[in-house]
This record gives sequence, C-alpha cells and structure tokens, in this order.
Amino acid sequence: MNQPQLRTLAVDIGGSGIKVMVLDVEGNPLSDRQRLKTPHPATPPQVIDTILTLVKEQEYDRVSVGFPGVVQSGVIKTAVNLHDDWLQYDLATSLSQLLSKPVKVANDADIQGLGAISGNGIELVITLGTGFGSALFVEGKLVPNLEMGHHPFRKRETYEQQLGRAALEKHGGKKWNVRLETAIAHLEHLFNYNTLYIGGGETKQIKFALPAKIKIIPNVIGLLGGIKLWTS
Repeated sequence: MNQPQLRTLAVDIGGSGIKVMVLDVEGNPLSDRQRLKTPHPATPPQVIDTILTLVKEQEYDRVSVGFPGVVQSGVIKTAVNLHDDWLQYDLATSLSQLLSKPVKVANDADIQGLGAISGNGIELVITLGTGFGSALFVEGKLVPNLEMGHHPFRKRETYEQQLGRAALEKHGGKKWNVRLETAIAHLEHLFNYNTLYIGGGETKQIKFALPAKIKIIPNVIGLLGGIKLWTS
C-alpha cells in the first residue's frame, strides 16, 4: 500500500507581497499560488497574521519559509525592508507552534537559488524587487547569508540603494538599466560565475540583451525552491 506523500507549504515573504503554495515531494505545485500584500508596518504579528490568513484553507505536512534577510537556525538576524522588531525573532519556532507543523526558514534568495541552480560550477543568484537579494552556490552547495545587496557598489551607495525598487521609481528605468548592466559586469569579475540567475518582480524592467550565461527565473521559483530545504 502506497504511503501518502508529504506536502510542503512554501511561504515567500517579500517587501511588497506574501505568497504561499503547496508542493509535492518533487517540488511540483499541488495548489495555486496565493498572494496578499505585505502589511505595513510589517511587524512579526502583522506578517504572521497574513500568513495564517493565506494558509487557513491549505492542507500540508511541513512548511518552508523564505525571508528577506539573514536567517540563522530559523532566527531572523536582519530585516532591512520589513521592521526592526524582526531582529532576533525566532520565526521557525513561532510558526511551528501556530501551525502545529515542522517549519524551516531561510533567506528568500537562497531558496530561490535552490529552485533554480543546476549544481554545476559557480552559480550566482540575484533578485530584483523591493530590495536586492543574492545567493551563491559552489557545485550545488550554498554559501549562506551572502547579503550582497548591502555591500558598496558605486557612488558610496550599496547595490540595494542603487538597484532596489525605490531607486527604480526615483530615477527611472533607463538609469536603472545602466546601473544593472554595470553591476552585472562587476559581479562577473568578482565571482567568475558559470551562471548568473536573475529573479524578482523587477526583472520585467530589464531592457538590454543579457549574455548567454545569464538566465531570468520566474517569481514562482521562490516558492518551488522551498522543497529543497527539506531535501538538500
């Protein structure tokens, strides 16, 4: 008699939206993607209430959460685009108690990368959304909590300050594209990557031709990668 397959609830917490989807053991969707706007202020209680609203009709056995910041053992260490109340917050334990399910939490760009990479060579992931996320993999192994978005880029500003959504809205798409093309050149020299994956909601703003070893990945990868937290 076949045993029922484990169902994983994937949660993606973003600066502008919170998404959920249920996946099978292969990472295939078992439900449609559900989304609600990220509440403001994006405090832990507000965000968790939004997650609980999204998942109340879902059936699942375990939970994977992507969070926009540094995460260590389920505890939030940085949350630049959400709220300072997240600092040192044990999201994994809190959600596990509320949902009565095992929960794993990781950086959202790390999870997106887990869903996108081939496992060959040096693979870099950047995400263009509210902020600037990043993840680095060497032969399929994650280098955790890279957080390159807050490193200096140009004119005494960070990658996130130059390429986040606020910069796009302030300076316009033309200047943003010039900056992004410059950033890609810098990253290639810095990491000598085999493949660069670019995800996030603002990939639709890219207007220049990308080299062959750069791949655009869809937003849903940020959810589909959640299964890898339990298998990698």
